Amino acid sequence: MNYRVLLYYLYTPIADPEQFAKEHLAFCRELDLKGRILVAEEGINGTLSGTNEATDRYMKYMHQDERFKDTFFKIDESEDHAFKKMFVRPRKELVSLNLEDDIDPKEVTGNYLEPKEFKEALLDENTVVIDARNDYEYDLGHFRGAVRPDIRAFRELPEWIRANKEKFMDKKVVTYCTGGIRCEKFSGWMLREGFDDVAQLHGGIANYGKDPATKGELWDGKMYIFDERIAVEINQVDKQVVGKEWFDGTPCERYINCSNPECNRQILVSEENEARYLGACSYECAAHEHNRYAEAHDISEAEKEDRLAQIAYR
Repeated sequence: MNYRVLLYYLYTPIADPEQFAKEHLAFCRELDLKGRILVAEEGINGTLSGTNEATDRYMKYMHQDERFKDTFFKIDESEDHAFKKMFVRPRKELVSLNLEDDIDPKEVTGNYLEPKEFKEALLDENTVVIDARNDYEYDLGHFRGAVRPDIRAFRELPEWIRANKEKFMDKKVVTYCTGGIRCEKFSGWMLREGFDDVAQLHGGIANYGKDPATKGELWDGKMYIFDERIAVEINQVDKQVVGKEWFDGTPCERYINCSNPECNRQILVSEENEARYLGACSYECAAHEHNRYAEAHDISEAEKEDRLAQIAYR
């Protein structure tokens, strides 16, 4: 394949994120890269796509900068760009945990587990494995036996942990996320909360799936990703589908956004049911005056009302 997708992050001081973002965007455009990069005083978090030559130049450029010399790039081959545009944006923090007293992963974070060690932890009955991602990410794919926090956004995770603290406080806790960046702060926050034994999957699920010793084993489903591909395979050994279709509960790995622009909930839906239910997660969303599915398919109000009368939403 002639293209690659790079996923990376690094907690490292950046003095002027706004100026850095402007200059970095210009450089990325020179290379015809596309993707999303967030920059904060605490570091950088990016995922981008480009040709093999362009991504090689980008990685070399980053490693030549003293601030980013330790950046670990997770690399996927691709047939084309995985993004439509290129954004580099300054932010207050790289991941939105919104803590009153922020965590600096360079000072406190959980122990790193390499993929083989993480696999051993998955098989240890005395270890609790917590998924640090959002609920819709978990529903598409997750490690066997992992705890699913009932959260729609990462910033809700500390509150959920506090509400369920007694289930995990006396256990060895291991956490994981897509590329590792969310776990850096989350594991550090758990240590500050009083958890004694906290570890994290080094490099995240993306690294685990490519490791020759694990080959993604004990992962079920697909890994949700934040680009045009939506999802990628992880388990190279004994893949199982765990995603369930929103309406009929059948195995499904196809995500769409609810057609109500004011809802935008991500749901697993077959092509057949997307058409039947007007791309919406509920009757209220299907009936919305600006239903995007109806608009995209030139469905008249009369036809829309007729369809709504014939279907029963959950």
